[in-house]
Amino acid sequence: MEPVIICISLFACIFGICFLFFQTRNKERLALIEHDKDASLFKFRKDRASPVWPVILLNLSLILMGVGFGFLIGNLFETYTILNSDLVYVACCFFTPGAFLFLGFYLTRKLKL
Repeated sequence: MEPVIICISLFACIFGICFLFFQTRNKERLALIEHDKDASLFKFRKDRASPVWPVILLNLSLILMGVGFGFLIGNLFETYTILNSDLVYVACCFFTPGAFLFLGFYLTRKLKL
């Protein structure tokens, strides 16, 4: 019975999020039309000022490097300290990708896109 409840609640959450997204988008567009404003901001432009792919690739590569570095640091902590090995690996594999993403935030600010 529990898997059925979980599946139904997951579907209801996804449906609710999509429904609210499309409903508010429709209301925003109708409000713009009602006030005689330009609704071209909702159109997808291919000539964006800055492409998003370099930022995505930079952050993805930093996450993967952070996970690898986390395993390395976790192995070093497990070998040279008396800490619990399970806790060390989990902590390092969460901390280092976060630190690398923080570094990625500053690197993307410096990119000339």
